[in-house]
Amino acid sequence: MFFLILSVICSVVVGVIFKISKKHDINDNQIVATNYVVALVFCFAFFTPNLSVITGKSPWILYTTIGILLPTVFLILAASIKYIGIVKTDAAQRLSLFIPILAALFIFKEDFSSIKIVALIIALPAILLILSKPSSDTINRWIFPVLVLIGFGLIDILFKQIALYTKLPYTTSLTIIFSVSLFIMVTIILYQFFILKLKIKAKSLIFGGLVGIFNFGNILFYLKAHQAFSQNPSTVFAGMNMGVIVLGSVVGIFIFKEKLNKHNYVGLFLALFSIILIAYEQIH
Repeated sequence: MFFLILSVICSVVVGVIFKISKKHDINDNQIVATNYVVALVFCFAFFTPNLSVITGKSPWILYTTIGILLPTVFLILAASIKYIGIVKTDAAQRLSLFIPILAALFIFKEDFSSIKIVALIIALPAILLILSKPSSDTINRWIFPVLVLIGFGLIDILFKQIALYTKLPYTTSLTIIFSVSLFIMVTIILYQFFILKLKIKAKSLIFGGLVGIFNFGNILFYLKAHQAFSQNPSTVFAGMNMGVIVLGSVVGIFIFKEKLNKHNYVGLFLALFSIILIAYEQIH
C-alpha cells in the first residue's frame, strides 16, 4: 500500500507543479522537454533497459504514435490545470479509463457484465456534472478536460497493446517511447529557439526537472504497487484512480482555493462510485 500512496502523491504533485508554474512566465514546452530528459535518465538508472534487443521488427508504429501522443496530451494537461484547475483535470484524466472500456465493448466485442454497463452509464453524467459551471467561455471550459480524457484514454489503449508485445521488456519499450517523446519536444524547442527567438529559461528547466522526477516516480511506484499486489491488481487500479481524484480534490479546494458548485461535487461522487463499480467487477 505504501507504493500505491507514493504513486498517488507523485501524480497529484505533477499537477501542483503545473498549477504553480501558472504564476511564473514559464514555457510549458520547455517543462515537458526537460521532464523527458529526467525520465530517461531515471529509466536507465532504475530499469537498465537492454536496447540491443531492439530491431526493425519492433512495434515502431506503436512507439511513434505513443511517443507523439504523450507530450501532446501532457501539454493539454498543463493547459487544463492552469485553466480549469487540478480537481476537474484530475477527474477527467481518471475517467479516461472508460475509453478503453468502450473500445473493448465496441471494437473488441468483449462481453460486458451489468455492473460495467451501470458504471458506464454513471460515468457520463459524472463528466458532465464535474465540468458544469456557469460561464460565457463554454468552449474553452470544455475543450481542455475533454481532450485530456480522450488523450489519456487513447494512450491507455496503446499501452495495453505494448504490454501484449512480449518480445521486448515493458521497461525497454517505455524507454524507447520516452526517447521518441523527447525527440519531438527537442524539435519544438529548437524551432522556438532559432526561428521564434524564444529564450530557454532556467525556471522552465527547474520546473521541468521537478515534473520529470515526480512523473517518473508515479510510474515507478505504480509498477511496484502492481508487483506488491500481483494477486489483486484491481486494488492498485481502484486505489490509484480514487486516490488521485480524492487527493487532487483536497489539494485543489483547500490549497489553491478552487471553487466547485454542487453539481461538481455530485459529479466527483459519481466518478468515484463508477470507478468502485469497475474495481468490484474486476475482483468478481
